[in-house]
Amino acid sequence: MKKRFLLTALMLPIVLLGALAGWVVWYADQPLTVRDGRVEVTVPRGAAMRQASRLMADAGVDVNPAVLYWMARMGGKADHIKAGSYAVESGLSPRQLINKLVKGDVILREIAFIEGWTFRQMRAALGAHPDLTHDTAEMSDTEVLRQIGATESHPEGLFFPDTYRFDKGSSDLDVLRSAYEQMRNRLEKAWAARAEGVPLKSAYAALILASIIEKETGQGTDRPLIASVFANRLRTGMLLQTDPTVIYGMGERFDGNLRRRDLDRDTAYNTYTRPGLPPTPISMPSMASIEAALNPPASDYYYFVARGDGSSEFSRNLAEHNRAVRRFQLTRRSGDS
Repeated sequence: MKKRFLLTALMLPIVLLGALAGWVVWYADQPLTVRDGRVEVTVPRGAAMRQASRLMADAGVDVNPAVLYWMARMGGKADHIKAGSYAVESGLSPRQLINKLVKGDVILREIAFIEGWTFRQMRAALGAHPDLTHDTAEMSDTEVLRQIGATESHPEGLFFPDTYRFDKGSSDLDVLRSAYEQMRNRLEKAWAARAEGVPLKSAYAALILASIIEKETGQGTDRPLIASVFANRLRTGMLLQTDPTVIYGMGERFDGNLRRRDLDRDTAYNTYTRPGLPPTPISMPSMASIEAALNPPASDYYYFVARGDGSSEFSRNLAEHNRAVRRFQLTRRSGDS
């Protein structure tokens, strides 16, 4: 009798453990219910599985946090979860939820940097984004460059215009670093494939010219010929005489109107008073502008003027150019008055 009781006593825990294991296996694939059908749960950096399980339950996921934790623990996954914001919807099973945390299947936010933007506009967009950690808020431009590993001393034009995706709570430095690396890689490849005889001494010079082309281009179809005008001027030593560089050099003094005295006032960026390229880019150029700067088509154009509809009129000599100015700009100004 005692032996039977002892055997029963020894078997009971085994049976209970077996039943518990069977229940866990069953429960692992049962659909969970979520308050309002869907919730977003943010797992902070450094959080362990126990904390993540509690966050899920507190957010409205109908799961026992202790059970979820031990399921992950027994599966060897508790130490491998990733931080970030997760979308959890009704119907997701505990097993799928754990796998989601381990894979880092997070909700990605995004920010767009637009071609033609200045670095000041980029920083404003980063600073206004609610899902970024604003580590650069108190940094100077020089410190920002140092933090992302850039070797340049001026930030303008160093970042590639694109849409960047990131986890909620990511540092704005990470986004800038990605944009910087992408521009560097793309520029290096484009420079290596440049046309023979292009009048540029370095990839950085190409970036400067591309930034000017970007600001001068109203219609994409005109971009190659605009590049050819600047290439022709650089080859012959003519002044570039491009308004966007003057405006950039004026900084906050520019009020929307470019006057004759502005063109005559010398600055490092005034291409009416100084030969060659300005010292840095003046905007964030697109890949199309970089390609145009490095592969300008052969042309005999040395001048262009805006027609007023976004397109440009190209001229071979000053006489043609003056006629185009009278036709497209002076006439338009008199019609506006």
